[in-house]
Amino acid sequence: MISSWLLAASALTFITPSTASAADWQAVEQIKTYAIKGKTGAELYAAIGERAPSAGGGLAIAHTSFRLTWTRTYTPDGSACVITVARPKVIITYTLPKPASRLSAEVARSWARFIEGVETHERVHGDFIKTLVQQIQDFSLGLRQENDPGCQRIRQVLTARLGELSRAERAKNVEFDKVELNPGGKVHQLILALVNGP
Repeated sequence: MISSWLLAASALTFITPSTASAADWQAVEQIKTYAIKGKTGAELYAAIGERAPSAGGGLAIAHTSFRLTWTRTYTPDGSACVITVARPKVIITYTLPKPASRLSAEVARSWARFIEGVETHERVHGDFIKTLVQQIQDFSLGLRQENDPGCQRIRQVLTARLGELSRAERAKNVEFDKVELNPGGKVHQLILALVNGP
């Protein structure tokens, strides 16, 4: 069923070994596809239901995942500790369905409209991820913890803030999907147009 197929963004992965000023990074974005078979819009959508990847506790027409790692330097400054380097590396992957065989001209046009809309939706999730990464860098870089010569307490402060930012990002994704997937939403309309088309 339409309502059971969710588009979802994956959870965050943090790796913290050890650099730079804010906005000195760029996300790597890539597209992966999974093959579906069908000659009509309805058949293609049914094939998505059979082949769709798991995401967010259900099946996804498409989904956005990412891998985020950090290079950080914790620098003692007297009895304090300062993060002097916070450089992210983020790879965002958009997983989309792709017909396995050539479609008729009419169905191909219908599919093109559908998949363009789905990809547009997923790239909003990608933008949420990029915003999250920038928020983390903005908070991290220059963060200072007094009375922390061993640079332990600063990590606790950072971890607590990262949890807050991550939860807010996940909530934003859930709300966005709810609006787009509910009856009348953009993705719901794309699905109906594909299924009811040629």
